[in-house]
Amino acid sequence: MMKNILVTQPALPPLDEFVELLKDIWDSKWLTNNGKYHQQLEAALAEYLGVKYVSLFTNGTLALISALQVLRITGEVITTPYTFVATTHSLHWNGIKPVFVDVDPVYGNLDPTKIEAAITPKTIAIVPVHVYGNPAEVEKIQEIADTYGLKVIYDAAHAFGVNYKGHSILNFGDLSILSFHATKVYNTIEGGAIICHDEKTKKRIDYLKNFGFAGETTVIAPGINAKMNEVQAAYGLLQLKYLKENIRKRKEVADIYDRELDNIKGIRTLKQHPNATHNYPYYPIFIDEKEYGKTRDELYDYLKANNIFGRRYFYPLVSEFPMYKGLDSAKPSNLPNAHKKAEQVICLPIYPDLESDKLEEIIQIIKDFKG
Repeated sequence: MMKNILVTQPALPPLDEFVELLKDIWDSKWLTNNGKYHQQLEAALAEYLGVKYVSLFTNGTLALISALQVLRITGEVITTPYTFVATTHSLHWNGIKPVFVDVDPVYGNLDPTKIEAAITPKTIAIVPVHVYGNPAEVEKIQEIADTYGLKVIYDAAHAFGVNYKGHSILNFGDLSILSFHATKVYNTIEGGAIICHDEKTKKRIDYLKNFGFAGETTVIAPGINAKMNEVQAAYGLLQLKYLKENIRKRKEVADIYDRELDNIKGIRTLKQHPNATHNYPYYPIFIDEKEYGKTRDELYDYLKANNIFGRRYFYPLVSEFPMYKGLDSAKPSNLPNAHKKAEQVICLPIYPDLESDKLEEIIQIIKDFKG
């Protein structure tokens, strides 16, 4: 019996290289508060991602909570139920009412054809997600936002380094949020960032993530403490050195899954958006019970019994959790595509160091279990 295979595993930089940076941090005794590695990483990420301004955070959730404060969002926000709970919890923590809209049946992104019907006089913004790294319909969403005077904040936690029609996906909307959690394609152990497009907004973001301080004794806003420390920033700089190679390896795993699973009746794999690059953050498959002969949960449990731990991203839907289930927009009849995806999805293990023999075993188990 093979060892546990988890849905993901972080790609770590060489320890000796990290130790050298740690020695420098130890010598400087500057551990946080906009140190040199923090500044270097913001500049390096802006260049790598093709964006103007990056503001680093201690995690992606605090980045999203802060982004809503930066744009002074209140009232109601239109968003997706097919996401990680942090997207919606960030709204809740700001006293904002989430209004759920269904997703498109292919990529699982917010369906722009359903947005206008959900807009009320209290609607202030739209918060879509680039699910599994595939771009949301940014042009259509922006057109709606412009028509109704709404802000757009993208949860881009899955979309690090993704380009759409030759441009960074992070340059769309008013702000974009990244997560650098250990499970992500690019990680700083924990971490995140807000991407913005002008210097004035960058300054406001930086004030808000540092208690609102604009000087030694000047506080201009009720900020919080959400700064990334020097250890994480130094680690993040090393991660950038190896990122292209790690994404290449992830692609190799995805290509093998595609080749071996595409022809299995009852399994649908998710293809790359035709107008975008891809970073291969997840490998979701969708199980049609009638055609596959087994339910999604039966396959999920069988994989676990064989020490293969996929994840049902995203199940249950956020709209099914107790704190949101009572909302009118959370009714299952309003969200048929999202419910179907949540009931069919399993994300299979994918990471740069997934050994070929383990990958072959995962695939064989899926083939053999078919009814």
